Amino acid sequence: MPDRWETVIGRLESFLAKAEVLMDRYGVSEPLDETVFTQCQAFRWEGKGGAGRLVPVRHPHLPDLDDLVGVDIAKAELVRNTAQFVAGRPANNVLLWGERGTGKSSCVKGLLRLFADHGLRLIEVERGELLSLPRISALVRCVPYRFIVFCDDLSFAAGDATYQELKTLLDGGIEARPGNMLIYATSNRRHLMPETMGDNLREEIHPEEAVSDKLSLADRFGLTLSFHPFSQDTYLAIVDHYADSLGLDTNRDDLRREALRWALYKGQRSGRAARQFIDDLAGRIDA
Repeated sequence: MPDRWETVIGRLESFLAKAEVLMDRYGVSEPLDETVFTQCQAFRWEGKGGAGRLVPVRHPHLPDLDDLVGVDIAKAELVRNTAQFVAGRPANNVLLWGERGTGKSSCVKGLLRLFADHGLRLIEVERGELLSLPRISALVRCVPYRFIVFCDDLSFAAGDATYQELKTLLDGGIEARPGNMLIYATSNRRHLMPETMGDNLREEIHPEEAVSDKLSLADRFGLTLSFHPFSQDTYLAIVDHYADSLGLDTNRDDLRREALRWALYKGQRSGRAARQFIDDLAGRIDA
């Protein structure tokens, strides 16, 4: 009798192992416990073979949108679009593009401060996992929350054909996009694809069509918000804002001279550089 039970257990383990392989191969995602959305505001999509799951982020980074100086127009448009979405009105997928360190990602993450209590939830998806969007859509379609799928630093290298599939996913393909889900992406490139002199070569009969195909991915985002390089005055205004928020007691002329030297050292005038300068200065003062 013990030998018989050992045989049954062995066959059961073999069956479960094969089932696990099939789940990975055919993209069967783990079942979703919807109560998790009442406990957490932010999630990360974790790919697993052909499947995946939503992992709660217990300590999300939630920037204060009031700390983002110099991007008022883009910030206002983003908030307006998100307010429409949360209220159940029509809204657009959004592409935030432009200079690095100007607050694109912080704008998106900061939306949770404004709208989490109104049912907004954020799902961060890495670029390599964007083809899992149909699975994510299936998971959240009937959940009574509003979801922003957030892809940070979205871009495609030359020869990367996955942008073709992403274009279809953004438009929904044959399956209608869930009414409770939008895609927000950030990028340093306006059109997400590298544009080279090779695009102008006469290797194709209609090269303009090849270029148009590359640019059409960005067109799938109904709202495109630009973040331009900061002027010196804007950069210094950001430095002053962070200094005031931390209550730093320092001579403002000295503060600005040091801030400009820091920007020269960093090679950019940006909100990120301003924040790093103030953090460094505050640490030195406390010491």
